[in-house]
Amino acid sequence: MNSSSNATHLPAPPMVWAQRKDKIFLTVQLDNIRNPKIDVKETSLHFRATAGKDNTEYEVLLEFNKEIDPEASKQHNTGREFFFVLMKKEESQGFWPRLSKGSVKLHFLKTDFDKWRDEDDSDAEDQEDFNLDEMMQSMGGLQGAGDGGALPDEGEDSDDEDLPDLQ
Repeated sequence: MNSSSNATHLPAPPMVWAQRKDKIFLTVQLDNIRNPKIDVKETSLHFRATAGKDNTEYEVLLEFNKEIDPEASKQHNTGREFFFVLMKKEESQGFWPRLSKGSVKLHFLKTDFDKWRDEDDSDAEDQEDFNLDEMMQSMGGLQGAGDGGALPDEGEDSDDEDLPDLQ
């Protein structure tokens, strides 16, 4: 089977990807995913599932440009998308020129610009674990968010003193 071929001629699901020096982010963009059959190997990912209201079957075999570590990799089905964090093997680390082994452009695979970082971007800018709720809690929460946005009581305040007239 060549890179990204389908043995059963089922449509490939729409996918987006991004990378870091040590990992690949791969998202299958299908909603209502049911009965996923996933096989993650060092050199490939096989994905087959039923999705959508019309129970369409999708299947893809992606052969990777370099090797990943299947044991350290993670996956998560949100119901709206299926996320993979594929950890690159130590000797495969660094930025890959492309995700797939072959040089043929895959019509179903696009760049995930929300997660994409260029090779020369600093590691400090990595935001793959960015969580607004956690950030806001660590900063003391949103001001006024818990009370529906109400303003504090109108009362005497230290800055309510009379100000001199402008001249």
